[in-house]
Amino acid sequence: MTTLFVATHPDIEQNNIRGAYFIPSKILPPPYCRPTIAEMNPVANDRQQCQQLWELSQLTKKLVASRSPRIPPVENITDRSLKIMGRGRKNWDPPLLVDNQQQESSIVTTTNPTVINNGIDKRQYTWDEIRRHSNKKDRWIVIDKCVYNVTNWTKHPGGQVVLNHYAGQDASEAFLAFHSNLALVQKYLTAFYIGDVINDEDKDNTKDDQTLKYDFEQLRQKAISKKLFQSSRFFYILTCLHILAFEFAAYFVLFRFGTTWLPYLASILFYTIAEAQCGWTQHDFGHLSVFRKSSWNHVVHNFFMGFIKGASPDWWNHMHFQHHAKPNVIDRDPDTRLEPLFLLGNAIPIRRAQINAKYRTKIPYNLQHLYFFIAAPLLVPIYFQFMTIQHTVKRRKWTDLAWLSMYYIKFFSLIPLKLGLLGALKYYFLLRVLEGTWFVIVAQSNHVVMDVSYDDFSLSWFRLQLKATCNIVKSPFNDWFTGHLNFQIEHHLFPTMPRHNLYKIQPEVMELCRKYNIPYVVKPLGRAFLDILTSLEKSGRMWLQTYEDLIHAASTKEN
Repeated sequence: MTTLFVATHPDIEQNNIRGAYFIPSKILPPPYCRPTIAEMNPVANDRQQCQQLWELSQLTKKLVASRSPRIPPVENITDRSLKIMGRGRKNWDPPLLVDNQQQESSIVTTTNPTVINNGIDKRQYTWDEIRRHSNKKDRWIVIDKCVYNVTNWTKHPGGQVVLNHYAGQDASEAFLAFHSNLALVQKYLTAFYIGDVINDEDKDNTKDDQTLKYDFEQLRQKAISKKLFQSSRFFYILTCLHILAFEFAAYFVLFRFGTTWLPYLASILFYTIAEAQCGWTQHDFGHLSVFRKSSWNHVVHNFFMGFIKGASPDWWNHMHFQHHAKPNVIDRDPDTRLEPLFLLGNAIPIRRAQINAKYRTKIPYNLQHLYFFIAAPLLVPIYFQFMTIQHTVKRRKWTDLAWLSMYYIKFFSLIPLKLGLLGALKYYFLLRVLEGTWFVIVAQSNHVVMDVSYDDFSLSWFRLQLKATCNIVKSPFNDWFTGHLNFQIEHHLFPTMPRHNLYKIQPEVMELCRKYNIPYVVKPLGRAFLDILTSLEKSGRMWLQTYEDLIHAASTKEN
């Protein structure tokens, strides 16, 4: 049990704690801290004492760097120590007090001043002020009650659009979910810090949500202590080898046994398995959940997504991070922006019907559950291929273009040797149709059947993910077929957790859902696939009814 150590000083009165935070493995200053736990222990937060506490923070960092398990009380810090630490760092950091540490987690308390930052005033802002900066040309975000102006952050590794989705909102929980290495991101955020939130908690958050956030953070810390964020090298070596083996088998069968219908179909089957399983595995590397070093994840991600699958890793991350940030949120999640072909949920059909009625354009969305069997298989061979190449060229991702070009060079150098160019094109199209069908039914079974609604910034991370996500029951086949995304709820709560560990945290996620009366949906595999069609049919009927009502009302008004 980690115990809080509080440095004391005779001149500092005991006030409410500024912040007690749970941080994995390493001690970090704000904004890399956890939600306030005001009742844990008192520490001074008098703004007039900031200078003394700042000096303490400098010594603390020195001690942390040497992995000291404990810092001395303030009264034991000598003037010589303060002179050694110095003052006036270019990027000033708020004071930080450290507790006795365990290897896996620690508790940190901080005091966050509003003024005196290298001579630059730092203001305090209300939530009303912050929410006025909520568009891509003027975007502020809040992380652990610290306000950042990220309007000009053009090189955000997760992309610009993710920042847009949280503009004017509290991004603290999303920030922790997406970043496994908090020490690495520290150097990026410091330059954008402009002040603090004036009120202790968002007025839109209920006490119940604050308690839920605390319990969820406790669960995250428990997962850290159990090493659930550490990947199994053995698992991923076997996974990668079985992908390469199936691709090799696809070529081997075709070249060894000829092009008659049986080896041809066997080759197509093996290649489809390789491509589908590659999709699940590249997903893990894209989330940086395999290697500790981001650079290694990126290298292997490029190899599997580019050379094995023929797509752009950057395009995938650009789309997928938006989905994780705001799942099933209208105009935020790319997976809900399917209006040319499909309408999801209850709100989108009504909005689309109003547009269609205005321009008298009737599209048979009421039949979308039927043409799903035609459109879904074409998603990968047509839409994905076009979008991934367009993305690499438009954004000048030449490394991605080089990797995916090698895929096409490999494929169209080997397959035409046995099938000819036209035969290779047919083979490629059939391969992508089968792969696309596999991908769509798995990916959509977890989300399309759940709530699709407009952005509600008052929702905690836990509630947001549970509202938009459901699971499929565990079995060896389901685990393999879905790439462990049958644990989609756990994956969305902990996106950087290696997929082979997701089932281990499931019982405690379910217990947290029971405690707060939050639905936790689990379905058999077949039921999950059928519910896609049921959901599409319901949304299509809603569109048709709204469209006909609006047309009838307009005709009546004209008469």
